[in-house]
Amino acid sequence: MSWVEIESEAELRDLLGEVMPRAVTKERQRLHPRDREWLAASPFCLIATSDDEGNCDVSPKGDPAGFTHVIDDTTIAIPERPGNRRADGFHNVLKNPHAGLIFLIPGRRETLRINGRARLVREAPFFDEMIVKGHRPDLALVLEIDTIFFHCAKAFMRSHLWEPENWEPDALPSHAKLVKEIQTTSESLEELQAYYADASYAKKLYARS
Repeated sequence: MSWVEIESEAELRDLLGEVMPRAVTKERQRLHPRDREWLAASPFCLIATSDDEGNCDVSPKGDPAGFTHVIDDTTIAIPERPGNRRADGFHNVLKNPHAGLIFLIPGRRETLRINGRARLVREAPFFDEMIVKGHRPDLALVLEIDTIFFHCAKAFMRSHLWEPENWEPDALPSHAKLVKEIQTTSESLEELQAYYADASYAKKLYARS
């Protein structure tokens, strides 16, 4: 069978049907008290960005639940911790401020989606409220909210994401083996295994190495 591409919004809408009324009316422009509660319970989010040429990136961010700082009803901040220093998403924000975030709560099948315009801040008074294990964030991504809404559970139900009986963490080799097989690296497999070991990696979560 040959490929049949969708090339217009009209064709897409004809295929999918009209948007359900609840999906239209659920968008908000300001944080509701329930949104604040969700952010306070969420330890993990995904941040999608693109540069001025449309090159995209999605970066995970995680910390103890409530790591997202609410500045006001239309502004939130995400702390940045030590990582691999690629900063792909941050480079994108400097070229194109539009960003989309999805906040997860483990075991919960719905998600909270926030779209807005981002900027990078290297210091602000609220950094004192983002200290974890004695470490202040390196910087923060501050997002001015354009739209916010809850997303339904269907994707998580289809994927069985939170059902441990369906988890297969050993379906692929360890991360150390993947790095050794796929990347060009001078370290031996044993050195990589030691580097990525939980106890070793945990020491690098907040302190700069």
